[in-house]
Amino acid sequence: MAVEVVILTPVLVAFVMLVVAFGRYVNVRGQVEAVARDAARAASVERTAGQAQAAADATVAAGARTGTCSGAGLSGAFVAGGTVQVEVRCSVTMSDLGLIGVPGTVTVSGTSAAPLDTYRRTG
Repeated sequence: MAVEVVILTPVLVAFVMLVVAFGRYVNVRGQVEAVARDAARAASVERTAGQAQAAADATVAAGARTGTCSGAGLSGAFVAGGTVQVEVRCSVTMSDLGLIGVPGTVTVSGTSAAPLDTYRRTG
């Protein structure tokens, strides 16, 4: 019985550490998706494509608590009734999970789209 406990304990501890690492990844992915959603919403209320890009970049910079995020990639038809789409890519370090021993960084991307109002003027 003691031999089984000695062999099984490291396996269970490794499994728990793996669950923690995957939990961290899911958390980071949710945060990046939320930043993309907020950036798309901020871009959709602006009048011009330039202002929309600036608003999306500012939202990404303010909401990027997870790691180093690139600027918002803005695409779509910026016309009345169109849709604006934002893609955000963040590079997140996993080395702070030192006890687990996960090395390196992970790149997480999030995409979101928001409709533009049909009855408004765009520049």
